[in-house]
Amino acid sequence: MQDTPTIDPQRCPLCGQTNLCAMEVERVTGVKQPPCWCSQVAFDATQLSRIPEAARGQACLCSACAQADTP
Repeated sequence: MQDTPTIDPQRCPLCGQTNLCAMEVERVTGVKQPPCWCSQVAFDATQLSRIPEAARGQACLCSACAQADTP
């Protein structure tokens, strides 16, 4: 049986660094947060396609990966 990798919603699925997602912090702590940085960024399909399928809808990119030039 193959193990499914555990997705940490507080870590970027591309680089593994903390993604600083305010929505996830609010979900975990119950403490109201200001709008997340990601609500101010337009993600294009190429950026989103870099996210491993298992992590899609589970973990946000960090701002560095979201702003990185795509190959």
